[in-house]
Amino acid sequence: MPNILIVEDDTKIAALLADYMSNAGWQTRCVADGRGAVGIIRDGGIDLVLLDLMLPELDGIGVCREVRAFSQVPIIMLTARVDEIDRLLGLDSGADDYVCKPFSPREVVARVRVHLRRSGAGVSPVPATPASPFQIDRAGMRVLHNGAALTLTPLEYRLLAELIDNPSRVYTRQQLLDFAHQDQRDISDRTVDSHIKNIRRKLPDAECLQSVYGVGYRFEFL
Repeated sequence: MPNILIVEDDTKIAALLADYMSNAGWQTRCVADGRGAVGIIRDGGIDLVLLDLMLPELDGIGVCREVRAFSQVPIIMLTARVDEIDRLLGLDSGADDYVCKPFSPREVVARVRVHLRRSGAGVSPVPATPASPFQIDRAGMRVLHNGAALTLTPLEYRLLAELIDNPSRVYTRQQLLDFAHQDQRDISDRTVDSHIKNIRRKLPDAECLQSVYGVGYRFEFL
């Protein structure tokens, strides 16, 4: 399970981000100062950093520069300073992306997911089920079944890949909506039902993709 480090001295913002990261299925850890963040990252085990620009002791740009001396962990910078110079400074310091405050937490979730996918790109069997006939080709955005690619739209691929990656986990419609929202389409949670229906038609065994009454969906290897 990916581990997200939230470096933010505003406790309300940190708690909000932690809630959304947890709802997306990721572990979180929060720290309120830049110097402490560098130490945590140096210790290892962090898969992505959400980093506020304005921090006590060591600001976000300083954190980026120190971290880049020993790690390539993805860093998304959070900033209320939106002029072009600050954006360029943030990116030149080693940040992979930035989000301007005030931000939509769902947008942050989408960006985190993109960078986690990039850091784990490639074709690999689903780890939790080594005997599974399914493979996920992240670079090609494909789901393979016994080596044959399923005919999926990009949105269907994202939903199915997430479900396969986490077998038996129950996802609410809202959580699946967050995954589908990466391309910024405005869709309702009931539209998710339509996409799930289309995915089932394309699966060799539609019973793998199960409805959980009153909650959402899960994927089971049968």
